[in-house]
Amino acid sequence: MQKKSFFILIIGVLLTACSQSQQEPQMPSAAHCLEQAEDALANDSILQGETLLRKTIRLAEESEDWHTNYIAYQRLAEALAESNPEEALQLMKKALSIYEQHPDDESNYILLLDYAGTYAAQVAFVNEGTFDEALDYINKAYDIAKKEQMTNLMGLTLTSLANIAWAQDDYRQSIDYAHQAMATGDTQSGTLQVLARSYLCLNMLDSAETVYRQMEPGDDVHLAYIVQSHLAKIALRRLGATAVEDSVDEAFNQIEDIYFKALEQKDQYYQESLRQEMENQQLEYRSKMYGRTLLIVIIASLFVIVAIVLMVRYRMRAQHQEKRQLQQEAEHQKTLLHQANEVVTFMQHFILERTEAVKKLNQSGDLLIYLSPHEWSEIERTLNAIDNNRFANLREQYPNMQEDDIRLCLLTRLGISNRTIGNIYCITVSAVQHRKLKLKKDVFGETNPDITLEQILLR
Repeated sequence: MQKKSFFILIIGVLLTACSQSQQEPQMPSAAHCLEQAEDALANDSILQGETLLRKTIRLAEESEDWHTNYIAYQRLAEALAESNPEEALQLMKKALSIYEQHPDDESNYILLLDYAGTYAAQVAFVNEGTFDEALDYINKAYDIAKKEQMTNLMGLTLTSLANIAWAQDDYRQSIDYAHQAMATGDTQSGTLQVLARSYLCLNMLDSAETVYRQMEPGDDVHLAYIVQSHLAKIALRRLGATAVEDSVDEAFNQIEDIYFKALEQKDQYYQESLRQEMENQQLEYRSKMYGRTLLIVIIASLFVIVAIVLMVRYRMRAQHQEKRQLQQEAEHQKTLLHQANEVVTFMQHFILERTEAVKKLNQSGDLLIYLSPHEWSEIERTLNAIDNNRFANLREQYPNMQEDDIRLCLLTRLGISNRTIGNIYCITVSAVQHRKLKLKKDVFGETNPDITLEQILLR
């Protein structure tokens, strides 16, 4: 009887372990699901983020978590704003309705109103309708922010009003709103963008260039693209090359297409990683349940050891696969960056070749060349425009440089041959080489003979 009871006990333990191992983790809360959605969106996984946000809305309504509910509607509207502004507007109206029934923080209400106004403006702009609804939302948000003395939100709403004025082709009103937003002391990237865009529409090129150069993209690739593309347009307009602006737009549009394709691939990679992570979590959960139950008997320890070995092998394989995928992604990003650099280099050469002074240098042959001060200034201004103020920085770092040394650096950066430089200065080729060596040593302090003046300037 004792032996029979022992076997029954063992069988009962094993059945209990098996049943517990098949149980699934508890249903996540709405707040936890919202965190997962925001992580997905932060990693540019739009589809996964939308799915998790809709799940968050359902869980929040079931649990009557109204704060998480209207936040989820707001986040979902943001995710759909580019692809479907009309649906985004309806979602924001739903978020406003929930907030007004269950208010909590006045600053959140201002943000909801501002978002609703922004999406209403997008719908009006696309459908060529009126902006009355958008202005109602944003003016209401501005009045509350002003009443509560929330300067950062005042700047946000004034920036939204500036964007609407720009969409209505009222560029001077847009500039006025942008300046009011900056006067709040909380200047945002969006404020500078609409200000520069309005200056450009009014053909105020100097003002537009000044604002674009104030922007600091940092790691924001898309903002860096916006800044560089508009600086290139400004340079072309100054040269009078308005006929090629469409070609420039097409080139930068191709770069933007490459960028968004890369985001799509990143989205797919993130979804696959998330799926594997969920599978790993399930495996880890089941392993814990086995460990808690099967520790009672000796047979259970054997199962735990086998499970650990299998998990280690699985994780090693998963890590190897993930490493290989990351390497492939890095190579792909490197290829995209190389393509983008080729387009930028092409545009730089395109602009230089159409500068009158550069044309004069390229067509000179063996004749003596004379460049007027205006032509020297034109060359330096063009190089600064396409070369991120390289020579302006050079003048700042080396204020004692002679003007002839600056001009020699300009010619070297343009890739002008030593023969042509000799024709400009009326000296021999060997004399030109000597001047470059002297400039490299005396001004830049470079004594390595393997490093050329061209390489120093590129640094």
